[in-house]
Amino acid sequence: MKVMNNKLDKQYTDLLQDILDNGVNKQTRNGEVLSVFGRQIRHDMKTGFPLLTTKKMAWKSIVTELLWFLRGDTNIKFLVDNGCHIWDGDAYKNYCKKVIRDKDIIQYLKSYSRDENDVPTIELYSQEEFINKIKTDDEFAKKWGELGPIYGEQWRSWRVGKGIETSIPHPYGGNVYESFSMYIDQIANLISDLKTNPDSRRLMVSAWNVGELDQMVLPPCHYGFQVYTRELSLEERVNIFNSKMISQGIRTQIATVDVDESYWRKSLEETKHDIPTRAISLMWNQRSVDTPLGLPFNIASYALLTMMVAQVCDFELGDFIWTGGDTHIYSNHFEQVATQLAREPRALPTMTINPAVKDIFSFTFDDFKLENYNPYPGIKAPVAV
Repeated sequence: MKVMNNKLDKQYTDLLQDILDNGVNKQTRNGEVLSVFGRQIRHDMKTGFPLLTTKKMAWKSIVTELLWFLRGDTNIKFLVDNGCHIWDGDAYKNYCKKVIRDKDIIQYLKSYSRDENDVPTIELYSQEEFINKIKTDDEFAKKWGELGPIYGEQWRSWRVGKGIETSIPHPYGGNVYESFSMYIDQIANLISDLKTNPDSRRLMVSAWNVGELDQMVLPPCHYGFQVYTRELSLEERVNIFNSKMISQGIRTQIATVDVDESYWRKSLEETKHDIPTRAISLMWNQRSVDTPLGLPFNIASYALLTMMVAQVCDFELGDFIWTGGDTHIYSNHFEQVATQLAREPRALPTMTINPAVKDIFSFTFDDFKLENYNPYPGIKAPVAV
């Protein structure tokens, strides 16, 4: 992937400045913000991997969370075991709410019990103790580590029917009534549709399941994404071929289409150069955007997802596009934003993926190699939950 001028960091810092200049004050459930509505960032994936350079990003956590989504997982156990703690606060807040509720119930039972020893007790752990219990106690993690039907479940197991009752013929006569639920694997369907109908306008994945929002610890911020593909021109395919041959040290001379167009058409079709015929782009939508903390994370995550889908479907990389609704900066992040705005963007890093992986669900952390990443130091800021 050739590194060119870093327009990604520039678009991002321009967005920060836009919010500072044009944002309106709002009081939200978790703090005061400056907010604008309806913004967009577009990045050509061939110009470098969009991991911000104006501050160091937590690369391992970005990859780990994406793999967690693709597993269809909704329990923080996998994240905690792999050193990713971005959902700790939401899980702990959910745990505290439930424990306090249960403690109130127990207190009520004690007032009517003849023997207090017959009434169970519940201990409220600190967040540090809570996370350690998640890591070391599987039963505790199973009970308290669940976040509800958030991204992973909606991506992989969107519930079609809850408790549908059906009549099944019994082999010895009569009918048996059975209750069951049906699920849709949106990611598997997306990959299948891309391979069989790449020009479809229905290449979409949604996490905004209205019927289950109240069961989630947090309604999805990046609530859906859409994929788009187009046919590559002959010239684009020849350029890909040239780059491939040069990177492998097979040739150093650049071949052009205008030398012999018919030769190239025949060559690319008949030989096993594995040159893609289509390019893929991805656009995702966010209803709520914590611009200093969340957006850089989301940008890198969806860019990596685009690369993974491109590889398993044998597509060239196109653009990724972010579209934001309520795009904001928390008032206690202004100092950190000023620090970042004073920094000059550096060259974007490059990303390579293990070419042997052709199944979207088979990637592991070791299949990704980030190179030439030279960011400024990280910028710490409190996370709103």
